[in-house]
Amino acid sequence: MANLKEIRNRITSVSSTMQITSAMKMVSAAKLKKAQDAITAMRPYADKLTELLQGLSATLDADTGSKFSTQREVKNVLIVPITSNRGLCGAFNSNIIKQTQQLISNDYAGKKVSIFAIGKKGNDAFAKKKIVVSNESKVFDDLTFENVADIAQVLMHKFVSGEYDKIVIVYNKFKNAATQEVMTEQFLPIVPAQQVANANLDYIFEPSKVEIVEQLIPKSLKTQLYKGIRDSFASEHGARMTAMHKATDNATELRDQLKLTYNKARQAAITNEILEIVGGAEALNN
Repeated sequence: MANLKEIRNRITSVSSTMQITSAMKMVSAAKLKKAQDAITAMRPYADKLTELLQGLSATLDADTGSKFSTQREVKNVLIVPITSNRGLCGAFNSNIIKQTQQLISNDYAGKKVSIFAIGKKGNDAFAKKKIVVSNESKVFDDLTFENVADIAQVLMHKFVSGEYDKIVIVYNKFKNAATQEVMTEQFLPIVPAQQVANANLDYIFEPSKVEIVEQLIPKSLKTQLYKGIRDSFASEHGARMTAMHKATDNATELRDQLKLTYNKARQAAITNEILEIVGGAEALNN
């Protein structure tokens, strides 16, 4: 059994850890509310815009076809894993990294795959493999539509220029504070509505298909990426709040066990001292 000083040091250490995890839980809970409200408000708009985009893409012919819907033989694939810049959020980052690794090993085996990392953890995970072409971790320092639109513009340019034949986004979709769903969405080329169930293709175009294509498709792609990053941002705080809540509970339980062990050791030490005193007194009387 450890001596009393060692147990006291462990109790102090665990108590300090518990204070940190409890504080991080409260910070994430406060940030989660704002992030949750943001993604909840924009999700219907983004989903409807994507639906319109898919319907529009299905009606385009060879003359008015969009450069963003061009289907090419897939040789070069760009995967965009959206992770966080910080850890201590449970399996939030590892789930994205595992899904990305699965895409590389299975779905796109034999293809040339590159990583366009959004988030420091994703960049760190694939940096050693020399397949990371860009790291946009700074976007979380100022998460605005304008900053995300710049990233989307880079991705669109990479596809249109022929550098990549397919671009895929991997992110955590926010459901609630305890649940996040790993999503894999095709960013480019645009998925035609024929491949989407229950798609409505009956549209009247005003002013013209060409003008709508030039304005709606880029805006929709930027919104799709922004929604993915917003979803991931809310999921990160939800995962961290849950992880820190569990860590605080575990630290509390460990501290209580250490206190019990400390009291038992202290009582045993007192009992031994009493026995020594009684034994010494008996020896003097004899």
